[in-house]
Amino acid sequence: MAEHHTPFALAAQCFPPTLRNLLHALPVTQQATAEELRLRAGSGLRVVDETGREQLVPDTQWVTQRELQDVIEIATHASFHNAMEPLCRGYLPLPGGNRLGVAGSALSQGGRIRQFRSLSSLAIRIAHDIPGVAEPVAKLLNEQGLTQASCLILAPPGMGKTTLLRDLIRIYSDQWHLRVGVADERGEIAALHKGVPQFYLGATVDVIEGCGKSEAGILLLRSMNPQVIAMDEVTSPEDVAALSVIAHCGTAVLAAAHAAGTSDLRRRPLYRRLLSLGVFERVLTIEQKDGKRSYRMEKTEGMTC
Repeated sequence: MAEHHTPFALAAQCFPPTLRNLLHALPVTQQATAEELRLRAGSGLRVVDETGREQLVPDTQWVTQRELQDVIEIATHASFHNAMEPLCRGYLPLPGGNRLGVAGSALSQGGRIRQFRSLSSLAIRIAHDIPGVAEPVAKLLNEQGLTQASCLILAPPGMGKTTLLRDLIRIYSDQWHLRVGVADERGEIAALHKGVPQFYLGATVDVIEGCGKSEAGILLLRSMNPQVIAMDEVTSPEDVAALSVIAHCGTAVLAAAHAAGTSDLRRRPLYRRLLSLGVFERVLTIEQKDGKRSYRMEKTEGMTC
């Protein structure tokens, strides 16, 4: 991805000119390692680094609710109200694989958030493409003869699940010469633009985005004859059902889940169901200590459900 089209630069383009210029003035090393950009009414612009620490951007001024709305309107080239539906579902996908989430005064109906009356803060998660980050995992799989294994990646939010998944897809495609179908519901894995992935995923990869993961996964299975299907976070019973169909058709699966580890995974009914179906051969947990990330791989065989 060209320098002026890096995920950080694309995220900065979502801000009004004054804030955008402050972001462009940050040291290149800080831009490269930024995980999030956060803006709160009555406070200044902050950058979250790879350790999770928030740092106030130099010379930033307190911002208003109107400026928060401006960010959303710039990001979507539309009105604040037109962006409401995806924001109420969780976050708004942005170019380059970034995503924007908000907090504020919400209105709910029937147990679901329907709109935000006003905003108090927003966060832009910055996508990171790090070729080679999955090499230690690939080495373990290769040594165990599992180069077409189904793996579930576990970590809390913001720990690099999508980054690791993206690089594993590249390895399955370019190193192990497998056809990989990617169910990219919100455009975070491939970030398609005019049909071309903005993140290189491999020479033998086919992507469907813009629809639910379960629907995309089944469509890929039927239409593209993949040897592996990859998707991001498993979040619904429909996702679990689709993964079961895919796996029992003999297609390997790569997916992710929000969990701190296998014990956390087993406490959740949705994931207990997933484990009981025997979809995955290995569970890979991303761990962090002193700002450094490491990987722990476990067999799913024998995991109680």
